[in-house]
Amino acid sequence: MTNCAVFLRGINVGGINIKMAELRLALAALPLENVKTLLASGNVVCSSDAPVAEVKALVEDCLREKFGYDAWVVVLDQPRLKSIIETCPYPADDKATHSYVTLSSQPDMLDELEALGRDLPATELRRLSPEALAWLAPAGGTLESPFSKLSARARYKSTTTTRNLRTLLKCRDAMA
Repeated sequence: MTNCAVFLRGINVGGINIKMAELRLALAALPLENVKTLLASGNVVCSSDAPVAEVKALVEDCLREKFGYDAWVVVLDQPRLKSIIETCPYPADDKATHSYVTLSSQPDMLDELEALGRDLPATELRRLSPEALAWLAPAGGTLESPFSKLSARARYKSTTTTRNLRTLLKCRDAMA
């Protein structure tokens, strides 16, 4: 049995609203165990005998069928999530900046984002793993930050999602 964190892209924003209780019930009907939702932004922890790639496909199919939207998720097993968190050089709590991690189901798309991001002014990036890229944004200015605008482009919608480092910590702790 493998513990996994599932990060949904784009729910409870842009008109796609899913109650966490409904999400938990829908996912609990899959071959997943110990399904828990965290926060209201599409974070799920669960256990499964299925490989991570299969969990991703199962969850995306379920969301498309049950909630009627083009769903994309990134799934990380517990050791990978722990490694990403431990590798991140940025602080989880800082009054001046927020630490973010962009997660991707396709490392080549993250390679592209990283290369483009390095050319942006005042952008600090750190690759944490093939599927994770950390970056900083000024407190109160996340949506206006150059990297946030870059990563929000439609081209990356189906393969990436971004979480605050504090959210990753909560997901890690919920799997313990």
